[in-house]
Amino acid sequence: MTRVALLSRSADLDFLRPLLLAQDASLDIATWPDPRCLQAEVAVCWQTPPGLYAQMPHLRLVHSIAAGVDNVVAGQDLRGLPVCRVVDPLLAQGMLQYVLWGVLHFHRHFDRALANQRRAHWQRHAQTPASGCRVGLMGLGELGGLVAQRLAAMGYAVGGWSRTPRSLAGVQTFSGAEGRQPFLARTDVLVCLLPLTDATRGILGAECFAALPAGAALVHCGRGEHLVPDDLLAALDSGHLRGAVLDVFETEPLPAEHALWRAPGVVVTPHMASMAGFDVVVRQIADNVARLRAGRPLQHQVDSTQGY
Repeated sequence: MTRVALLSRSADLDFLRPLLLAQDASLDIATWPDPRCLQAEVAVCWQTPPGLYAQMPHLRLVHSIAAGVDNVVAGQDLRGLPVCRVVDPLLAQGMLQYVLWGVLHFHRHFDRALANQRRAHWQRHAQTPASGCRVGLMGLGELGGLVAQRLAAMGYAVGGWSRTPRSLAGVQTFSGAEGRQPFLARTDVLVCLLPLTDATRGILGAECFAALPAGAALVHCGRGEHLVPDDLLAALDSGHLRGAVLDVFETEPLPAEHALWRAPGVVVTPHMASMAGFDVVVRQIADNVARLRAGRPLQHQVDSTQGY
C-alpha cells in the first residue's frame, strides 16, 4: 500500500481523494494538515506549505497537479527527489483560446471600445489586418510553440523568444540574452508563456517594458512571479504601454486592495487561461505511482537543472 499526501497551503485537495481511489483503490490517502501526510511516499501538490518535504522521511515522489512545478518546489528540500508535472493536450487548446482573445483585445481595439463605452463615446478605429499586428511569444515550449504557430497560421506577424534556439515554421525566432532586445523591439503585443526559473523571475519589469515599442501591450499567462507590478503600473501611467491582460499573480487571489484591479487599461482574470482536466490529472498521478512501485521510468519528470 502506497500512502499519498495531498498537500496545499491554499486549496483543499481532498476532492482528489475519490478520483484517485477510483484509479487505484489500494492507495492510502491523507490530506494536509492530517499528520499522516508526513509518512507519505508520494506528495500530490499545489502550493506546498514551506519546508514540508524535509519533514517527510519516506517521500519518494513529488507530483504537481498542474503543468507547472514552481510552486511545489520553491523553498523545499528536494534532496534529489523526482518531480513530475501534468501534461494535458487540451491545455494547449485552452491557452491558444485565451491568448487569441488577449491579442484580439488589442488588435481589434476592444480595449478602446470598452473605455469609450464607459464615457458613452462613439468612435470607430481603423481595422488593420492580422499581418499588421506583431505578436511576440516569450517561451516557445510545448504551449508557447503551438500558440506561436497557430497565431502565425491566422496571419499574425509572430516572433518568439526562448532561452535556447528554436526553429518554428512561420515564426521569427530569437534566443538568449542577445536576442531579447531585438525580439522586444519588434513586438506590439507581448505574450508571456515562460516557465518560472531564477532566470525568468521578474523578467516582465522596467527594462523589458522600455524595450517594447511605444503603445505596446502585454498578455501575461505565464507565472505571477514573472511580473513586477509596480514597473507595469509605471509603464501604463507614463503611456508607454497601452494596456495589459493579466491572468497570473504572485499572490492569488489578487488582494482586493491591489492597484491592478483598478488600473486603466488592465484586464484581470482569475488564473483561468487553461487548466488540465482532473480526469487527466488523476490518471497521470496514478500511472506514475504504479511506475514508482515497479521501478519503471516516470512520465513527465521535470529536468531539475532547468526547472521545467
